[in-house]
Parts: sequence; structure tokens; C-alpha cells
Amino acid sequence: MQESLALVGKCLGRPFRRLALVGLLLSGCLEAGQVRYLPAAELHVGAATVDITPDEPVALDGQRHVRISKHPATRIYASVLALESRDGERVLDQAIMVSCDLVAIRAGILAKVREKLAERVPGFDLQKLFLSATHTHTAPVTTAGKYALPESGILPPGEYAEWLTSRVADGVAEAWGARGPGKVAWGQSQAVIAQNRRPYYADGTAVMYGNPNSPAFRGIESYEDHNVDVLFFWDATDALIATAINVPCPAQEVGGSSAIHADFWDPTRRILREKHGQQLHVLAWTGASGDVTSRLAYGGAADERMRKLRGGVSRLDALARRIAAAWDEALEGARNDIRTDVVLEHRVREIDLPYRQVTPAERDAAIAEAVRYRDDPRQRWNHGWNQRVVDRYEAQQAGRQAPYLMELHALRLGDVAIATNDFELYTDYGVQIKARSPGIQTFVIQLAGPGTYLPTARAAAHGGYGAVIQSSQIGPDGGQVLVQRTVEALGEMWKP
Repeated sequence: MQESLALVGKCLGRPFRRLALVGLLLSGCLEAGQVRYLPAAELHVGAATVDITPDEPVALDGQRHVRISKHPATRIYASVLALESRDGERVLDQAIMVSCDLVAIRAGILAKVREKLAERVPGFDLQKLFLSATHTHTAPVTTAGKYALPESGILPPGEYAEWLTSRVADGVAEAWGARGPGKVAWGQSQAVIAQNRRPYYADGTAVMYGNPNSPAFRGIESYEDHNVDVLFFWDATDALIATAINVPCPAQEVGGSSAIHADFWDPTRRILREKHGQQLHVLAWTGASGDVTSRLAYGGAADERMRKLRGGVSRLDALARRIAAAWDEALEGARNDIRTDVVLEHRVREIDLPYRQVTPAERDAAIAEAVRYRDDPRQRWNHGWNQRVVDRYEAQQAGRQAPYLMELHALRLGDVAIATNDFELYTDYGVQIKARSPGIQTFVIQLAGPGTYLPTARAAAHGGYGAVIQSSQIGPDGGQVLVQRTVEALGEMWKP
């Protein structure tokens, strides 16, 4: 199409704007219903990064037991990208996206941020704001009651959540206020980050982080997505101001430690900023990856040997180098197709997902486990993990269980599709969405909500943590509904 427009312009013998001619060139096609007319739009971009590291000791989220971080190992951040498309002074569409170094976007966090922004982002539709988490397991707890925590000496989860949401609101207001004419490009490369963490065995079971060094080991359960999808944003002076990097792997390389840590995104940001300037805002988007991690299921000895031979490179730095190398390769191609007049469409849908049904056997097992942990305050996490299954069964049997309501954000940015979900979404679902998406590239962003695992039918049959009923509110049937509704929402933006 661009070549055809250029040829017409040459024949006319005078300069022209795509918007002025597109109606003439495509009017016949439009009448025939073959092409969807979308006016050229000037993209406006704003970005910001805010520090969300507490200065006081806090409890860490992401494990079953209590961990207290007294001093952060790294800083953690919320990075904000504000987009707006305009036709002259007329606003066509908007989006504000926030990437947070958190385990998940727990219930109430997004609502608090929106509430605090009510008077601070004039002209912006707050429903078009979403947050997502990198799923670092070394970030503060943001909801009370999950763990039996000390009554003093730490910042309570509720107080941290209040401060966190204020900081995020500050970042959003800053990014929105900073928006101006900008440019965008997109690219893709590959990096081996994700490793499926569910070995399965001859008896038909799977174990998350199970030992494959066993005669009963039969294989790794599922696929790993090694694509790295990247968006690049420049301002009107051609300064690179922001990038969004979609890696289908949670940031859990140091997830068992007891200090706040941004995991592999910390060295990744440092590498990119050292090369492209400290002003670069880096959004870390975690792709569908509920069944994977960066840690090796096998081959660890060879990996360790090679890192030692390379000068003692840590696993974190090795992963960061791979992501940065993929980013560089994506930029190498993307910089040959930088655009200013791209379509931006953002649709927000509330979709209903059916809850995973609790069987009587699952209810009975959960009751036994809940009773086992009930009287031990140190086991509050495990008690709640099982008691919630019992409560679900009772609601299910009484007919009181309404569908799970999920806020879906579906975006089109030029040739790129972007879609969010609440869950630790198993990789297969992300692959389905990408394969069926109308976009040339598709960014699937998980953990834009409170997050529980959403396993495949294969995983649910194998069992194990991450696939049992305690681990998931939504099961394989709901996973297929999520895929279908996501593909439909994206397809609406590419319809003839």
C-alpha cells in the first residue's frame, strides 16, 4: 500500500499526505466492503518510571512461608507508558499501561490507582488504564491476612499498598503530562529464558520443579515460548524514550531469597540504560508463562560450568544479556520501519469466565488439609489455600457462585495486537492467542489482575502444584473461553 501511494504521488507530481489520498485510492474497495478505513493518526507518547521500593522492612509475597526483607537487594519500579492518537486536535483513542515489579496486581490495587487519578489526568478515560506484574517473588505483600505477620517492626501490607498506589498514580500523572508527538516501531527476536518447570512421570503425574533424574521420568510437560516481542518509542527529537519488552517467563530466578529484588529485570534495565541512556523507560511485560520459569529442569551442571568459563557470570546476568541481545536484534530491524501515523485502538471488555468446578473428592481432601493447618499461625497461607476450595465447593453447590469477571484490555497499535489477562496463564493459551491473532505481532500480558494459575487440560490431568484445584480458580474450560473472547476482541479491530 505504501508503494502504491508513493507511485500515485509521483504521478501527480506534487507532495501529498496519506490521509488526503486514502479516500480516493480506497473508495472502491470501501464500497465493496473489502477494506476497513482508518484515518492516519498522529501518535503522542509519554513515559515515566517511579521507585516503589519501601524504605522500611516488609513481608515478601510469592512463597508459602513468611519472609521479611530488611534491606532491598535492588530497587523495584513501576514503569508507565501513555499513548494517545490524534487527528489534528481530535483525540481518537488512548491507553496508559503500567508495568510493576510485583507478584500480581492484587484485588483493589487498580481501583485505588484509578481513584487517586480521578482529578489528575484530565481528558483521559481511566478505564483505559491497566497495570501488570513481572511476578518477581521478592516483592512486598500488598494484601492483609495472607500471612501471620509480626505486629511491629515491619510496614503493614495495607500501608504499603496505600503508598504504592500513590506512587503509581504519580507516575501515571507524570507520563500523561509528558506526552507529545512520538514515533513507534516494533520488532521480534528470540531468547532462551523460559524453561518448562513440570516434569511428568510414568504414573501420569507431574511435579512442579520435579526431579527428572529418575527412571520414571518421561518428559517435560509442554512447550516453551522463546519469542521476545519489543515495542520502541521515540520522541519528536528522535530520542529513544521508552520500550516495552514481552518475555513469556516470570521473573523468579531469585524468588526464594529474603530481600526485595526485581530479579532478572534489574540487570536487563541496567544493560539497556547503559547503552541507550538513563532516560530510557523500560516496561517489563510478562507473557503467558504459568508453567515455566527461568530455572533449568536439567542441564544445570553444564550451564554452571559455561558461566564459570565465561568469567563467573551469574544466572541473572546471563539471562539479562540474552534479553538485551534479543532487544538489540529486534531494534536492528525495527528501526527500518519507524512510524508516526499508526492506528491506536483500545477496547476494554468485562468477560465472564466459568469457575473450575470442585469435585467432592477435591473438597474432602481440602477439608483435611485445612484442618491440619488451622491451628498453626505459621501455616496461615496453607490453611487459606485449602479453605478457599471448601468455600468454593459450598458456593458451587448452593448456586451462589457467579462467573469470574475479568477486565480484558485489547489493543491495536499499527500491526501489533496487545491483550491482557489476570492469570498465571499456561503457555499453551498464549500460543493459541498468538496463532489466531490478526496482528503481525501479538503481545500477551499476564498478571494484569490478582492472578491464580490457569492450567491446561493436560496439566490438570497430571496434577501437581500449579494445576490442582487449590492453585486455580479457572480451569481448562475457562481457559478456552478466555482465548476465544481475546481473539474475538482483537479481531474486531482488524475487521473489514
